[in-house]
Amino acid sequence: MSASITVRIVRLPHGHDLDLPAYGTAGAAGVDMQAAVEAPLTIKAGERALIPTGLSIALPAGYELQIRPRSGLALKYGIMVPNSPGTIDEDYRGEIRIILINAGAEDFVIHRGMRIAQAVLAPVVKIAWQECESLDTTERGHNGFGSTGH
Repeated sequence: MSASITVRIVRLPHGHDLDLPAYGTAGAAGVDMQAAVEAPLTIKAGERALIPTGLSIALPAGYELQIRPRSGLALKYGIMVPNSPGTIDEDYRGEIRIILINAGAEDFVIHRGMRIAQAVLAPVVKIAWQECESLDTTERGHNGFGSTGH
């Protein structure tokens, strides 16, 4: 069983009738985020749109909220989060809005209350840079993109 972290949430006026984000199953890692559009919104094939959720949050220190695509929308329709995972920082207090891109061949219509993305709460570890003159050597070394033959 996972521990729970309390996150304060404000339902904005245009999200008044929508459910709070919820887990689809007991073992789900992410909560489903809903579209708070006032009227159906069409994302044409190849285009992007910024979708409101009608929610603002206050994350506890040391956490981020990662916005990820829903696998079913990606597979069936090509609807993805282009900057996946999108990050909601602990100090952001504005409305959570989700960038969606239609990589499919057909226009896609977003309806009010549609589950458009999932959000995962994740701990943040800060980087402490240590500048040095050289790095240890590895078998891979400087070889990058595709260098392992896959």
